[in-house]
Amino acid sequence: VCLAVEKKDNLMSGVKNNVGRGINVALVNDVAPFIEFLKAIQDGTIVLMGTYDDGATKLNDEARQLIAELGSTSITHLGFRDNWVFCGGKGIKTKSPFEQVLGNQVFEITVALF
Repeated sequence: VCLAVEKKDNLMSGVKNNVGRGINVALVNDVAPFIEFLKAIQDGTIVLMGTYDDGATKLNDEARQLIAELGSTSITHLGFRDNWVFCGGKGIKTKSPFEQVLGNQVFEITVALF
């Protein structure tokens, strides 16, 4: 496993001894390096993405467009705290069938005082 936002700076790798069995997570809070990462993906590369809690707030229009070019149809309307999983690819000619969004549920609670 190796996750890099910039080619020279691996966030996660076996060499850094910060990955292992199970689920490995990297948090990227600055959209600029993320955009550069998306632009550098080579044609034919399979891309897996997922969010938890809030993956949408810091995405600007450019980042959303780059992800849409990987085959996503949901990224343009992904909202605050929506959960999203996606499998697409650089150079895909159609939209990916491997995408799902679980929208954030907002419930209104009314308390009656007697």
